[in-house]
Amino acid sequence: GRRQRPSPPQSPLEKVAAQRELSLPQLAGRWFLVGMASRCRYLAEHSHRLEATAVTLTVLDGQSLAISTFRKLDGMCWEIRQRYLPAQAHGRFLLKGRGYGGKVDVVVGETDHNSYAILYYQKGRSISVKLYGRSSQVSDAVAEKFEQHVRAVGLSEDVTYYFPTYGFCDSADEFHILDGELQI
Repeated sequence: GRRQRPSPPQSPLEKVAAQRELSLPQLAGRWFLVGMASRCRYLAEHSHRLEATAVTLTVLDGQSLAISTFRKLDGMCWEIRQRYLPAQAHGRFLLKGRGYGGKVDVVVGETDHNSYAILYYQKGRSISVKLYGRSSQVSDAVAEKFEQHVRAVGLSEDVTYYFPTYGFCDSADEFHILDGELQI
């Protein structure tokens, strides 16, 4: 008879619950990247050079998200444009990257829509958690929630980084726009 292929190991993101009462229109608008937990080697080596990062989220066709990330690179403001496509379940998205294994799974883990949002990103077996705020600083209670989410996926405070709260870019000129993927 035919042998059955073993089922693939469960991805860490499958265990993460998406926000139940997620309203994409309420999620739209400007956010600031407050913190990020990731085992990314580049992030660890360059954490002293983190730049203030702002994001504008727009809802397309009622289900996809257009994300414009504004940040400085070598002193210049850049805009990185991405599109998060709806995945199988509410609150889950897919960011298609270039080449093999270039896709990133995204889950909106928790948000109150008004002050904070905690998102999970998974590329391959590697997972990261990002904390966004409507302002560049969040309350201690929100920071604690973020750290709980970080620990729940096996990351720790030694791979958690907080971003500067000043020096944001509001725009980029037409020569400093990238369409595509932003490394996690």
